[in-house]
Amino acid sequence: MTFLRRALAVLLLVVLPGLSGLAAQTDPPDFERWGRVSARAAEAIDAGRASQVAMETLRGQLVDWRSTFANAQSAYSVNIQTLKAQLDRLGPVPEGGDTEAVAAERARLETALAQAREPILQAELAETEADELIAGVDKVLQERRTAELLQRGPTPLNPANWASGWDAITQSMVHVIGEVRTAWAYEWTNKEFQRNLPRILFLFLLGALLVVRGRNWTDRAQASLYQEGMSSGRWLGVFLISLGHVILPLVGVFLVTEALYVTDLAGIRGGILLQALPVAAFMSLMPVWIGRRLFPIREGEQGVLVLSEQHRREGRYDCLLIGVVLGVETMIRDVSRYDNWSETASAVVYFPLILVSGLLMLRFARILRAHVDTVRADAKADGAISAQVVSLLAKALRAVAIVGMVLVAVGYARGAAALVFPAIYTVFLGGLIGILHRGLIRFLSLLSGDQESVESSLWSVLLAFLLLIAAVPLVLLFWGAGPQYISELIQKIGAGLRVGDVTISPREVLIFIAVFGVGYGLTRLLQSTLRNSVLPRTKLDAGGQNAVVAGVGYVGLTVAAIIAIQNTGIDLGSIALVASALSVGIGFGLQTVVSNFVSGIILLIERPIAEGDWIEVNGQMGYVRDISVRSTRIETFDRTDVIIPNSDLVAGTVTNYTRGNTVGRVIVPVGVAYGTDPRLVEKILLDVANAHPMVLATPAPYVVFQGFGASSLDFEIRAILRDVNWVLSVRSDMNYDIAQRFMEAGIEIPFPQQDIWLRNPEKLNTSHPVQVEPVSVAQTAAMPPDLSDVDAPDGDGGDR
Repeated sequence: MTFLRRALAVLLLVVLPGLSGLAAQTDPPDFERWGRVSARAAEAIDAGRASQVAMETLRGQLVDWRSTFANAQSAYSVNIQTLKAQLDRLGPVPEGGDTEAVAAERARLETALAQAREPILQAELAETEADELIAGVDKVLQERRTAELLQRGPTPLNPANWASGWDAITQSMVHVIGEVRTAWAYEWTNKEFQRNLPRILFLFLLGALLVVRGRNWTDRAQASLYQEGMSSGRWLGVFLISLGHVILPLVGVFLVTEALYVTDLAGIRGGILLQALPVAAFMSLMPVWIGRRLFPIREGEQGVLVLSEQHRREGRYDCLLIGVVLGVETMIRDVSRYDNWSETASAVVYFPLILVSGLLMLRFARILRAHVDTVRADAKADGAISAQVVSLLAKALRAVAIVGMVLVAVGYARGAAALVFPAIYTVFLGGLIGILHRGLIRFLSLLSGDQESVESSLWSVLLAFLLLIAAVPLVLLFWGAGPQYISELIQKIGAGLRVGDVTISPREVLIFIAVFGVGYGLTRLLQSTLRNSVLPRTKLDAGGQNAVVAGVGYVGLTVAAIIAIQNTGIDLGSIALVASALSVGIGFGLQTVVSNFVSGIILLIERPIAEGDWIEVNGQMGYVRDISVRSTRIETFDRTDVIIPNSDLVAGTVTNYTRGNTVGRVIVPVGVAYGTDPRLVEKILLDVANAHPMVLATPAPYVVFQGFGASSLDFEIRAILRDVNWVLSVRSDMNYDIAQRFMEAGIEIPFPQQDIWLRNPEKLNTSHPVQVEPVSVAQTAAMPPDLSDVDAPDGDGGDR
């Protein structure tokens, strides 16, 4: 059975049971017949002498019986659930006992429930027995396959064995030619051939034309549409046209095959060759197309791998040769099975195929290594993320190629074939996944209109993950897994993992994601409506609006999660039990997180601080930019972000300079020299304060004569600002105005002075008497302002 037939078998085995499950039978299983089948299966497993076909047929029967028992359990469970619901409706037996009618009904329901459980128990036991028998058959089949792969045959390096391989090939061809001659000898065949000759010629010539010219037509169509730096739409057009390299020649092969069928000259072996010809053509054309996408011809066209022109050319050539080898191997595999070639002949014929495949794999590994070297040398090169994966792939290819060539040389031809060809299929499947991933990214970018955002978004990773998941069944097929095994694996995954009374399956996961996604979208839509349309029309301030929007988000997401969990069939009561069991551990291990979470809820409800407030906490001062569940982000006046846990804001001391309003006081200290008229200073300072536009008229600013300092008369301007955030700018403006007005009025701003007198200076140096006069040393320094009574903070506060 070829790979395509096996893939189709997997699809049918996966789809048909699901369709048949829609009309599952409710009739009880025939347990007597099952007993005979199980006895025969157990005997076959113990003896281990049944043929491969018989064992596979027996396994299929066991799988059908297991499905029958599973369907029976589902059918019977409905009746049991109905009886349980009726008993629950009756409730527990009261202390005084039931009435006679209720007691009789309760007894009847309990008897019916016990009787309904018997067939389910019997079906469960039978299903368990079927599982064990299937496992036994799988073990026998696996042991046979392992023994077959590890069986050593004659080495193809021995020249004495070469004649066997040549004889097998020539004998098969002689049989094919003989069948054609035999068919041609019949008069009826000649007449049919002559009658169908126009049809035969038309199909053959059209097919040959597509095979020969199809690739050239595709190249011309691509060249007419290709452009440097083309858009996503044009790129997708070129990509779809490139499929003509596979589709057109493949259609041509089908037409040629149909033309040969119409001749009625093909015998049994010829029919086998004709049946394998389209599959072989597909196996030959796909590597070539993948190679052209991985190693593009045009210099400006970006491929999945980052390579030079020489390496790209080598890659295309290697893919062409690998396609030829795979096509030939497909034809030989079907012919050798029908003609039952000897082990020696198979080893000799497969030796050059495996040898050429191994050498091509080594060349391919070298090309992959060149991509890795290019990416590591240039961190900005495309594909840098996949460098490590490609490096591992290159090492694996090199190891498989060497091991495969060694195995076939020493006589393990079947083991070498089972290793080399699946490895080639897997590598090209990986290349196909990369090509499809790029095509889907281009399609999404066409829909969104922004290619870079799609490539760097989560969609790119999700698409790659989904493609890898979809490729798993194909990889299993490549490496020898049977269609039934893959079908059962898919069904088990679909059934899900059962943990207690909860079943987690892909279906439940998809339902959860879908329901939660809808709830998430509705929550975000409601938040956007509140933020932009509803709340701006209310009297709530900005902080209150943000609190309402955040609270709606938390509630909406919580409700969406609860609804999503309920729709998946998970009992919230079991989750509550688990949560209560973990509450102690959460209380000790996550007490800080829980404390911050509760504090965040308190901040949103009480709103002692809000976004945009100017606060000071733990020595950190700045504007509140974001209040989340766990922490609050403060932007300092240095334009740096400080993350403060919410518990510090609730339990600690917080100074909020703009809580409720932005009105605040500014204090501007100033000192004047002794001898200055205090009333004149007061008038000037009041004029400066009243002249500033940020100072409120009510309450009016005033001047305080603080007292007599060491070197100056100390005054202060005290004024109320309409926006305390501008306190630093206001203080600076007032200082400029004060300096200008004092200069015009001739008022001096003093600085500290100190006189130093030296007594008996002649005793300091008797050998060189120096006449020293009293020296007055003046030390000047900027007079620091007294900020002890400033309500608004000094420094960088309000630096806008």
